[in-house]
Amino acid sequence: MRIVQIIDSLEAGGAERMAVNYANALSKKIEFSGLVVSRKEGLLLNQIDKKVSYLFLNKKKKVDRQAVFRLRKYLQSNRVDVIHAHSSSFFIAVLVKLTLPKIKIIWHDHYGISQDLSSRKNLSLKLGSFFFMGIISVNSALKEWAKSYLLTSNITYFPNFVIDSSVSGEKINLKGFEGKRIICVANLRAQKNHDLVLDAANLMKNKFPDWSFHLFGKDFEDSYSDRLKKKIDDLKLHDTVFFYGTTDTVGSALEQCQIAVLSSVSEGLPLAILEYGMYKLPVVATNVGEVSKIITSENEGIIVESNDLNSFVTAIEKLINDQNYSNRIALALHQNVQLKFSETSIIKEYLLWLKSLTTFTA
Repeated sequence: MRIVQIIDSLEAGGAERMAVNYANALSKKIEFSGLVVSRKEGLLLNQIDKKVSYLFLNKKKKVDRQAVFRLRKYLQSNRVDVIHAHSSSFFIAVLVKLTLPKIKIIWHDHYGISQDLSSRKNLSLKLGSFFFMGIISVNSALKEWAKSYLLTSNITYFPNFVIDSSVSGEKINLKGFEGKRIICVANLRAQKNHDLVLDAANLMKNKFPDWSFHLFGKDFEDSYSDRLKKKIDDLKLHDTVFFYGTTDTVGSALEQCQIAVLSSVSEGLPLAILEYGMYKLPVVATNVGEVSKIITSENEGIIVESNDLNSFVTAIEKLINDQNYSNRIALALHQNVQLKFSETSIIKEYLLWLKSLTTFTA
């Protein structure tokens, strides 16, 4: 089987990382695995396996004929069977299929604001779905939405997965005191609700003055980012909360931290928690999206209701004060992630599903 992933950019977002994960994982399992980036390269470029065939289209506008024909040439020369299009990259995949009718398209829906899908309308996606051989949804709510709204009958659910890779040689030097660090990996978007983390840091700074919060994620330098930085100024959190932006070596940061948090008001199935589990960190997360499908019991982590500051702080303090409990839930989450959300288990199911839709052989 010969499969190409298509994604708009290689910035450090969830959809982008999954496109890279699929390309890397498939390069060990099938005869050809490719990754095509349509619009913008980024930090994740350094994480592409050398076995993966890579193409950057440098697409300049929504309908870019030159980019479409560059993609067409690449697909033909590499005899590609299936395009696995992630998020909004379905559009260029459909355009190229109009010139190569035999090629198959799988669309991967990574939509993160899945708390209320009733208002999610996208006419171009609906029309484009007529050309999809199948759809992968990253949570059950998105699967039900696709069944009710899109024009494809073959819809499945695959959770996100993480690849258990060693940390690169480059090490991030975190601020704060060694052994007393709390990490949050989330791009600076309103749905990630960093206010909850800042409010928790403010409540805890006097009781636990040596503990600090370390925030990783893309800074879009917008009003949300400006407001968070002003809040840090107003609450005098400069020695308690540290922003680092994006990095392609977040594993190095995770290895230096003792607790991990996710404070979102909306999620799909967050890759951040899978990474926390892979690095054996105890987790406090809000009860949104499919978080409870990763942290399935109180023995694997602590889940609190969204925006419940008191419960969020109490949970973090429990992990600080009870090292045995912290270690126990960290190990349990690690084992659950490896069992249910590993590269091996998901790729096996993925290839079986593809074979059920096609006459190809691996």
